[in-house]
Amino acid sequence: NPLAELTHKRRLSALGPGGLTRVQAKEEVRDVHYTHYGRICPIETPEGENIGLITSLATYTKVNEFGFLETPYRKVVAGKASEEAVYLDTREEDEFYIAGADTIDKEGRFVDSQAMARYRGEIVSVPREKIHYVDVSPKQMVSVTTSLIPFLEHNDANRALMGSNMQRQVVPLENPEQPFVQTGMEGKVAEDSMSGIRAKSEGEVILVDADHIRIKTTDSIDEYKLSKFKRSNQRTCINQRPIVSQGDRVKKGDFIADGAAISEGKLSLG
Repeated sequence: NPLAELTHKRRLSALGPGGLTRVQAKEEVRDVHYTHYGRICPIETPEGENIGLITSLATYTKVNEFGFLETPYRKVVAGKASEEAVYLDTREEDEFYIAGADTIDKEGRFVDSQAMARYRGEIVSVPREKIHYVDVSPKQMVSVTTSLIPFLEHNDANRALMGSNMQRQVVPLENPEQPFVQTGMEGKVAEDSMSGIRAKSEGEVILVDADHIRIKTTDSIDEYKLSKFKRSNQRTCINQRPIVSQGDRVKKGDFIADGAAISEGKLSLG
């Protein structure tokens, strides 16, 4: 399904050429380290002998030009978190007091005079004036798959690990339905997985059938060919279904066809 595809592209491994072997890898290598925060997901990892050796990138992680993982933070300017996101690697992060995303209100101001912050791997309570950066989002520390679990903070860690791994094993259904309880990441996963088809430019739908969609734009006619009943590497069915009708107007980036496990542009595993 689209989630499995996305996860494969965001994998990290300590094994392979120049890496560790499963026998060599002791507990401290597999364990979660404070520098993983916002860079490597502490939850999504296999349950077997590869536990902690194969991991996933966190939701907002970026790999910089030197191959180091960076995560974004909102800079605190005059006691208020600005909209500007600054990417920091672990070495740079050690120099600053960084508060969680839940310490500020909608305007970016601190709720209390004291705030819990991270500093060199320790959790400390400091006056709000001392804080340099704030997390961009509460889901910053987990991977895309894990962030699809509703009310994650109320789950047992072992169950969350099983949940994030099992979501990837879902077989695409013939008539998928959107989940009743969503976390807001369903649309982003559908968008980034390339499973559905999105309009390249604004225009009017002039033809829709099972295999094609034609959209008349200001200067040309765009034709989209749909994949019908193709076989995936996992031997599941890849089938795209049009979700627009003739005469509809679409904007650039709108979903015009759903793919496997996608319903109306949202990831729908059930």
